[in-house]
Amino acid sequence: MIKKLFRRKPVDLILTESLETENGLKRSLSLTHLTALGIGAIIGTGIFVLTGTAAANYAGPALTISFVISAFGCAMAGLCYAEFASMLPVAGSAYAYSYSTLGEFIAWFIGWDLVLEYLFAAGTVSVGWSGYVVSFIDSVGIHIPATLAGAPFNHINGHWMLSGCIINLPAVFIVAVVTALLVRGTKQSAVLNNIIVFIKITVIILFIGFGLSHINMQNWVPYIPQNTGTFGEFGLSGILRGAGVIFFAYIGFDAVSTVAQEAKNPQRDMPRAIMFSLVICTVLYVLVTAVMTGIVRYTELAVPAPIAVAIDRTGASWLSPFIKLGAIAGLTTVVLVMAMGQARIFFSMSKDGLLPKFLSKVSSTRKTPVNATMVTGVAAALVAGLLPINVLGELVSIGTLAAFVIVCISVLVLRKTHPAIKRPFKTPLVPLVPILGTLVCAAQMAALPMDTWIRLVVWMIIGFVIYFSYGRKHSKLYLAEIK
Repeated sequence: MIKKLFRRKPVDLILTESLETENGLKRSLSLTHLTALGIGAIIGTGIFVLTGTAAANYAGPALTISFVISAFGCAMAGLCYAEFASMLPVAGSAYAYSYSTLGEFIAWFIGWDLVLEYLFAAGTVSVGWSGYVVSFIDSVGIHIPATLAGAPFNHINGHWMLSGCIINLPAVFIVAVVTALLVRGTKQSAVLNNIIVFIKITVIILFIGFGLSHINMQNWVPYIPQNTGTFGEFGLSGILRGAGVIFFAYIGFDAVSTVAQEAKNPQRDMPRAIMFSLVICTVLYVLVTAVMTGIVRYTELAVPAPIAVAIDRTGASWLSPFIKLGAIAGLTTVVLVMAMGQARIFFSMSKDGLLPKFLSKVSSTRKTPVNATMVTGVAAALVAGLLPINVLGELVSIGTLAAFVIVCISVLVLRKTHPAIKRPFKTPLVPLVPILGTLVCAAQMAALPMDTWIRLVVWMIIGFVIYFSYGRKHSKLYLAEIK
């Protein structure tokens, strides 16, 4: 029984699947597309929404250190991802990697974890998008009733309560639009993403350049606020918790790996795209955080649109609409890439028999996983319309960190079990890099609130019920064994 749970999908089989073209996904993405997808996913809610909340509640101005810690963990995990992405260029990201190294049960665990990561990330970003859209159209005289622009439930100080709202309608709307675009085609979605990424980077650079002259150095004092006596509320533990909370902002390079089977030259381009997007976005995150906390006292940043607040504080009202439009554009690409990644996870797990077969159906004309995309859209719309952003963001962070830990461990395992396999890109300094990636990501998981851990456990219990009642019995490896 135990042996069957940990049966591995042969690496040779995965490589064969990656070369399939008939009735499969279309290879249409270049290095530029892949890097832009990474940037499109990384620069979004993390920079436009969660920076303010994390600074106000956890780290203060020292959130810049939190971003560096997260980036270091991401760099270690990113180097491990790059080895797998070049060696096993298939849809499915960490799920596919763990299936070949740690076995089916762990693969299911990480696959279900990735569902949590991408599905709730799409929901989180949609809620952030809603906040900026409502603020922007309100400034031009169009008002959306509060009852139609917020989650019906709030989670404050560990307690759930009704908010008085009915549904977050703008968040549901953007999920529906993105889903329709993804059904239409991957290449078209990637081209649109390239355009919007250019717009939002321009807006961010404009904010940094203009904001530098409005920094009040006193807002950085103290740079590391004294701990309140509670773990995670400022001080060194606050920096670590801040790193954990904003960590999901970096899942963009994971999203790059989910579309490996649609890359034109995955062995060469995947590692480059992963590292390029990570470096570019880390620099921008640190600069934006430093400027924002320099303009506005960190205690005043617990708002849905902190960058807009910072711009308003400078008195540059002419710049505020551009910042909001840039945020709206930026968050749109994140929703797009998260939904794209989630559909590929469903597609990959379905092809292996662990989820129903209809999820691996590919459109004969568009060459996109149409059913998986539609299911993702419906689920993400429900999540975005009903749940508050703080709960969604923390769930995504812990899911992302768990995935990174598994990938780092998988590199060590595959180096032992398949030492001779061709690796177009090799993670340097093994075992140091995978071990550092595992430790840094695990430390950030440990710093997250207990409520987040409880929700993760509940989510995983649901996943195990699905696996043992359906996935294990329909697994292609299991069916091949009993023939």
